[in-house]
Amino acid sequence: MESKGNIVHAVSSNQDDIYRNLEAVVRKYVATTFLRPVAEHTRMAFEKACGLVKNFYGEDCAGSDLGPCDGGFSLVLDSGCGTGESTIHLARRFPDIPVIGIDKSMVRLTKAGNVRQLGGLQVPANAFWIRAELLDFWRLALEKVNAEEWKVLHHALYYPNPWPKESEATRRFHLHPVFPTLLRLSPVTELRTNWEIYAREFAEAARIAGDSLSLNLDVEYAIFSPGKPETAFERKYQAVGQELYRVITSCP
Repeated sequence: MESKGNIVHAVSSNQDDIYRNLEAVVRKYVATTFLRPVAEHTRMAFEKACGLVKNFYGEDCAGSDLGPCDGGFSLVLDSGCGTGESTIHLARRFPDIPVIGIDKSMVRLTKAGNVRQLGGLQVPANAFWIRAELLDFWRLALEKVNAEEWKVLHHALYYPNPWPKESEATRRFHLHPVFPTLLRLSPVTELRTNWEIYAREFAEAARIAGDSLSLNLDVEYAIFSPGKPETAFERKYQAVGQELYRVITSCP
């Protein structure tokens, strides 16, 4: 997808079907461990996120079903949140759960919570934004999940960079060493995209990786028509009549 001002172009790619080596790539990364060192600035940002979650529940959380007594602090992640509009919608959908929007761009995050996003309402008290690299943040978050300190109830991944050239395919999240981490983070992962091939690839990669990891994943792939756009991308896509796609992976 390319966007300049109000002009939105459909994804242009030299691929006409899912990546030909998808299964081999996914199985390779399922069998390996992503060992790149975590960037210090993301480690610091992650500690800030931990503090936000803990402070949200406060001192009385120990006896709550949402607190650490039931698999850790419950939260929702909005990865690649951009200007944070989707974070606000998620915070309204999960009013009693802290929702952490993550993006690497400070420029985009400075626009989070603007008047257009809020529709005359206040920023929800459970909406927070963190500047960090997603790949590193996810790995640190999975450590918390595995230690039963965090429970990520829902993980939103709306309109990631599709890296549309076939030569760039392995930069896509589902063809990257981080993909097994991504699938393990939450029992529910929701991807949205305006590129059909990306959605089909993600769904197929999730099926392959889920089976290999014994995650017992249900994978739903469908054309998606939002009743109300939850991101600037959705608003632009809807305005020009572009088809949207959604993949939801869920683990019982």
